[in-house]
Amino acid sequence: MTDLPPNNQEPRLWRSDGWTAQVIKNEDDDGWAVAMTRDGQSEPALVGPWTMGRDKKNPKPLDGNAFSTLVKTASEFVRRSEQQLHATLHQSITVAHDTQRITVCLDITPDDDNPSAMLSAKDDGDEVLAQVRVSPAFKLNRASALKWVEAGFAKPA
Repeated sequence: MTDLPPNNQEPRLWRSDGWTAQVIKNEDDDGWAVAMTRDGQSEPALVGPWTMGRDKKNPKPLDGNAFSTLVKTASEFVRRSEQQLHATLHQSITVAHDTQRITVCLDITPDDDNPSAMLSAKDDGDEVLAQVRVSPAFKLNRASALKWVEAGFAKPA
């Protein structure tokens, strides 16, 4: 798709605003689907069903309103996916220990070859109390956070 002109408006292919919409044959049935791909990406961000045309054989042609709606939907899908990934990689839980409130954070650095994770604890003043490397598979929840705090921040097994 990188060989396409910056803006392209054909019945089955629209490219504008950093997105490409391509109407494709739905592999699962006799219908059609539309793939929304962000410029520079090799895979579609979103693939969804597309409406049949009046002849019930061919797809309905893309138009400006449909393209705008598809861009909005695909952008929202990408934004939510990014938010979910961020929430998975950066977790925090606040626990009470003695008279303190301690925020325990798990920050995961994804890497195909060598993923890593850092467990840290901060007091109410945002002062770092402890930091240890843990497995990226470490499960942070209220019980594991409290157990780590109560163990004096010893590296979890």
